[in-house]
Order: sequence, then structure tokens, then C-alpha cells
Amino acid sequence: MSSENTLDDEDTFKILIATDVHLGYLEKDAIRCNDSYNTLNEILKCAKTNQVDFILLGGDLFHENKPSRRCLHSCITMLRQYCMGDSPIRFNILSDQTVNFNTTQFPWVNYQDENLNISIPVFSIHGNHDDPTGAEGLCALDLLSASGLVNHFGHSHSVERIEISPILLQKGSTKLALYGLGSIPDERLYRMFVNNQVTMLRPKEDQDKWFNLFTIHQNRSKHGPTNYIPEQFLDDFLDLVVWGHEHECLIAPTRNEQQLFYVTQPGSSVATSLSPGEATKKHIGLLRVKGRKMNLHKIPLKTVRQFFIQDVVLGDYQDLFTPDTPHATKKVEEFCYAKVTEMLEEAERERLGCPLTPEKPLIRLRVDYSGGFETFNTSRFSQRFVDRVANPKDIIHFLRRREQKEDIKDEVNVDYGKLIKTAAVEGLRVEDLVKQYFEAAEQKVQLSLLTEQGMGKAIQEFVDKDEKDAIEELITYQLEKTQRHLQARGVTTEQDIDAEIQLFRDSKKNTTEEENEIREAMNRARAHRLERGDNALDADILDELAEPMDSDEGSVPFPAPTRGRGRGSRGRGGRGRGRGAAASEPKPTGRGRAQKSPAATQSRSIMQAFQAPSQRSSWKGATTSYTADAISIDDSDEDTPVIKTTRPPPKPASSSSSFTKYSSQSQSQSSKGVAFDDSDDEEEVNPFRGPSHHSRR
Repeated sequence: MSSENTLDDEDTFKILIATDVHLGYLEKDAIRCNDSYNTLNEILKCAKTNQVDFILLGGDLFHENKPSRRCLHSCITMLRQYCMGDSPIRFNILSDQTVNFNTTQFPWVNYQDENLNISIPVFSIHGNHDDPTGAEGLCALDLLSASGLVNHFGHSHSVERIEISPILLQKGSTKLALYGLGSIPDERLYRMFVNNQVTMLRPKEDQDKWFNLFTIHQNRSKHGPTNYIPEQFLDDFLDLVVWGHEHECLIAPTRNEQQLFYVTQPGSSVATSLSPGEATKKHIGLLRVKGRKMNLHKIPLKTVRQFFIQDVVLGDYQDLFTPDTPHATKKVEEFCYAKVTEMLEEAERERLGCPLTPEKPLIRLRVDYSGGFETFNTSRFSQRFVDRVANPKDIIHFLRRREQKEDIKDEVNVDYGKLIKTAAVEGLRVEDLVKQYFEAAEQKVQLSLLTEQGMGKAIQEFVDKDEKDAIEELITYQLEKTQRHLQARGVTTEQDIDAEIQLFRDSKKNTTEEENEIREAMNRARAHRLERGDNALDADILDELAEPMDSDEGSVPFPAPTRGRGRGSRGRGGRGRGRGAAASEPKPTGRGRAQKSPAATQSRSIMQAFQAPSQRSSWKGATTSYTADAISIDDSDEDTPVIKTTRPPPKPASSSSSFTKYSSQSQSQSSKGVAFDDSDDEEEVNPFRGPSHHSRR
């Protein structure tokens, strides 16, 4: 057995990890007003009890971009109470702090300020709820940073290129590189990753000795074609990624087998929506890092209000009632009453022995009443539980099961009306529907002469730039070139012609030749427009004059006769994504319009709908190879595996700079492994046991 001194020696970092505190959520609610404050108090108290080296927050400390005075006052009070004191700080910062903390007039870590006594430093990135706004680019975290209570890092000022410089920390012999990236609109960041505009700097000296920890606040699950950040976009030299923004607690680290790093998702500390993801038990993490090994111990939060959610499909209880049963609605209401009562009894059993847990739980019953059932009065129903639940106004949520979409087998059977209606319901865009159609109808309605990329570019020119001849000119150009190819090959029979056209089309896909052909066809279309005397302001000129799209709020640099296609706050960022090798050469997009395009073809970027799946070569280099270094895995009875990794020595460092640029295109020559503890108990365990050897899979 190891002693406490062995567990937390002078070489071990102890870090408390939490994300999405959402301080101030429902602070005006009579029942839930103190939930977020109580939980933050518990988090800070836990950090002080465990004597951590520092606290790492993954964004959304505040729920509102402009917190109320009560919210700021409570936050400052708790930070002062738990994080200020005379306890010594046992780690040093080796990096340039003017680069790490570039959002304040005091560009150094708060515990090194001669006017402050800090016992537990707090490092935090900003989230989408408390992101910087205004001409000054300030957020609520900057107020705490200026007051010396929080170290705000990971704020990127550029919207064209992101360069992430780590905070280099050292405690004893352990070296920790702390990377952070505050919230950025997902579509913009996705595009920047694809275009190789995100760079992570690495220390040139002793690269194999640094433990690389990255904190990010973005969508992890896919909400749209580009409305998330795939884990594969992140650099493969990382060891652990702390993922904020997602509220479901998945704090046990999961291994990404492609990039060979681990991802932990602590989730939110308070339930901000009555969805299934919020119903999982809330935890924070106690991370220990020693050399190249790590251990993550999850700590359950006791002040979080209980939340129970259950789905009921009325059609599954035909033995109790049917739509034709007399007084069916009354029987359904009594059935729902019984279900809610069961959840309340379960909540009461779980709350026994936990005095810090709020008395009234959150209850949500989702009732699928499809099949002819009628809804009942939810307000009257809620009155029966007004003194027993924390959300009496929205206990019941009625929903209908969506009817299954018909299989799209060929062009004749497609019901476009249903597709458009579905898009309105699910929030899909037109290009998504077009892409879905071509994928489903590919076998029978496949493009045989044109490529998806060429057709997509022509439609984009027609819609976005009002280039009326784009589609016709592309078809004519491709037809002429295919005819010349067939004549040169001497193909005569119908069967041979079809086969040769298919080979000719496939040979050009995603090649420079295809791009040149598309460009030539578009130039011919513009030339025909100019010959007709159409002197409208060319959209390419607008592209060159308009400033690049750099925010969610789209702006029109030139007045246009008509509004053009509405995009709300999404802007024009969709063009150029997912184009394989061509994506690395983005073209600035204009936002003016000479004429309004027909409503039937309105779209932000229809080109994507016709493209083949984007190739990884645009942002990912050659297939990463890894050396079969020796890996040691703890094979003891403990649930916590400990994996020790050895890496080859780095290349000699240049003396010109202490950092070297690293992107996803770099080939890593290392095998990596980390360990974690996924037990729910709070007993101290030894994360650094002597490992036994296993061969790598």
C-alpha cells in the first residue's frame, strides 16, 4: 500500500476539472434559484479539501454573457473564500505569460502578483454563454481576471488563423503543457481546421517529456455537416482532452483509437434543460499527472438537484386503454400520475442519507400520444405535484412519433413536398436534402457525365452569383470534351461508350484536372454574360472587395437592390467546406447580390450537396504511423489501468524559438497511453502502481 505522501508527492500535479457551471441559471426561480451557486461552492470546497494545485474550468462559468450583480458578487465571494490564502504554490510557469494571458493589462499568472495571496489558482477558458463581445472583446471572465481571481486563457483574437500557445507548467520533474481554446462558432472553427488554419505550438526542448492537456469548448456530437468538431481534427500529440459544452456527464476518459489520446467530458454541473443527457449523475474530476502517466478520479456532486426522465408510448399499453376506450383521456391522465409518483418515490429513496441534495427533484415524463390519443390539461395535472417537484409547470411533455420517411428508390418516386416539409421540422438546409437525395438515388439516377463537384459548383454559381449560363455551359463543355475523348479512343458500340464514359468521369474525380475544367466552364459562362452586355457588378469583384466572413453576424459591405437569401445570424461561412484537396485554398466570399435568386433554388452552399465525401488529405497528411514502443499496463485487481509510454527522442531544437509549430499533418512517431479511475467512491487510490508488461495491440 502506498502512503498519502507517495500518492501526492512533489512530482505529482493535482488538478480539479469542471465544465459548464452556468452560474446564475434560473436565479430568479423561487425553487431553483440557488442551485448553481450551491454547486460552485461545493466544487471550490472540494478543491480546497483535496489541496489541488489548480482548478481547470472548461468554459461557461456563467450562464449569461452579462451576469447579474448578484451572480458576480456570489462568484467573487466564493473565489475569494476558497482560492485566496497563504498556502504555497508548488509549481512554476516556464512559458511567456504575456502570450498566455493576453486579455488583461496584468499579463502574468495571479499567484505571482505581489499584491495577491493565491492558494489555488483557477485557469479557465470562455464558453459560448460567456464569450467575449463588443468592440473591446471582453467577457465576464475578463472582469475576474482583472481582479486577480481567475486566469483567463485560450482567447484567440484572430479570425483568420489560430495559433494555440500552451502554458508550460512544471512541478518537480513533471512537465505539463496546458492548451486551451475558448468557444468559437462551430462552423467557422470547422472550416479553419479543414483549411489548416489552426496551429498548436510545442516546446522544442524535451517534447517527449511533456504531458499535453487540451481544454476545448465546442460541439462534440454531430449537429450538422459542419456544426461540430470531430476529435480527429485535434493533433495527435495530445494526451488528454477536456471537452466542455456538452452537458452529458461522460467523465470517464475514452480513448480515440485513431489519434491515440483520451477524451474526458465532465458535463455540466447543473441541469439547464430537461433532456436525457442531463439526467446522468453529475461529477467533477480529480486529475493526477506524474511524468507521462495520469489518473482521473471522478467525484460525484452532492448538491445537484435530482433529475428523472422517462418516456412513455401510449400505444404500448393497449391492455389498459385504447383511443376508443370510454374516458380514455382520463385513464391516460391517471396512468401518467402513477408514473410520476413512481419517479418521486425513487428520488426520495436515493436522497436518503444525502442532506446536501435539494428536497424537490426535477421530473419529466415524455408521452408519445400518436395513434389517435388525445392530450389532457397539463396545468391541471401539474397542480397535483406543485409541492413535490421543482418544475411543476413542465412535468408532462407530449410528443408524436415522426412517421418514417419513404425510401427514395428512383427519381419518379421522390415526394419533394414531404422532403421539404421534413426539412422545416428538423431544421435541415436545402443542400442537406439535395445531398440526401443523390445518396439515396445514386444507383438509378446517377450522374453519368458530370461529376458531383462540377455540378455543385455550377449550381452555386447560378444561385450565389446569379450566373445564369453556369449550368448550361458546364454541361456543354463536359459534353464536348467527352465526345473528343470517345473519338480519340475509337469507341463505337453503345455498351463500350457507357463504360468508357464512366471510366473517364471517375478518372477526373477530385483531381486538379477536374478543378481546371470547372474553372474554364465558369469563365466561359462569365464571358457569355459580358457579351450580352450584362454589366452587373460581378460577384467575384464583390468577393475581393468584401472583407472575409469573420463573425456569426453576416454583414453586407455593399448595398444591394434586394435582400437576397436570408441567413439570420449564420452568415456566409458555408462555402468551400468539405471540398477535399481544394479546401486548403479558400476563396473569400462576397455577400452582395445584384438580383434575388428564385426561391426554389435558395441555398447557402448547394455545392456541398453534390460533392463526394471530403477527403482527409485537405487537413490530414499521410497516414500516421506509430512505432511499436513498449507499453506497460497495470494488470492488478484495481479497475484503473496505468499505462506508461516511452517516446523516441525529439529532433534537435532550433535556438531561434522555444516553440515549434505542430499541425495535424505532422506524423507522430509515438505510442501513447494514459490511465484513469472510473470508480464512484471517493477513496484515495494509487494511480501510479508498478505496471506489468503487455504487448501492444
